[in-house]
Amino acid sequence: MLEGKAVIGETDMLQAMQRCALDLASRALDDYDVTEATDIARSIKQEFDRTYGPGWQCIVGTDFGSFVTHRFGCFIYFCIGSLAILLFRGSAGAEAPDASQFVTSLESVKA
Repeated sequence: MLEGKAVIGETDMLQAMQRCALDLASRALDDYDVTEATDIARSIKQEFDRTYGPGWQCIVGTDFGSFVTHRFGCFIYFCIGSLAILLFRGSAGAEAPDASQFVTSLESVKA
């Protein structure tokens, strides 16, 4: 339904993860009213936890600010219409991320 209408503000995710986030958001907006931000966020978060492992956080709304620490390759902020979606995997700060899984595809993100 909303294909092509999402605008990515910031991201360091791989293309495949970005597409997954956009697809999940589109499906959640098909299932829930735009005013049900908590349900939309829960739906996206739970699917990312299942697919990419636990620790994902999702914030959905029309007016919010944030400052978060996230794991390398695990952050996206995008808008669909007036609805903003922030999805990230938290970081404890002291732990070193295992970037080896992202190294090969990062070159395509930078290009």
